[in-house]
Amino acid sequence: MTQSEYIGIAFIAGLVLGALFFGGLWFTVKKAATAKNVALWFSGSSLVRTGITIVGFYYVSGGSWQRLLTCVFGFIVARYVVMWCTRPIEPKGSELKN
Repeated sequence: MTQSEYIGIAFIAGLVLGALFFGGLWFTVKKAATAKNVALWFSGSSLVRTGITIVGFYYVSGGSWQRLLTCVFGFIVARYVVMWCTRPIEPKGSELKN
């Protein structure tokens, strides 16, 4: 494989890691709202999400700072994608009229 193919794979891996991390955070917040032991949900979720992300960055980078940087960029892009996908939907006509 060429270096540009590795960079592309690193970006896609960053998107996947970001979707798992921020999607997991969204799920945790939704689930913790009705959970009996909120601290356990947040603690466990944080450990699992962070662990998966760090291990993913380590394996994707393969010792290359370019791949690591590209993976982190994909991770950040995924943050905005998850924010957009999980935004509250406002019904039509709900905007304030002056």
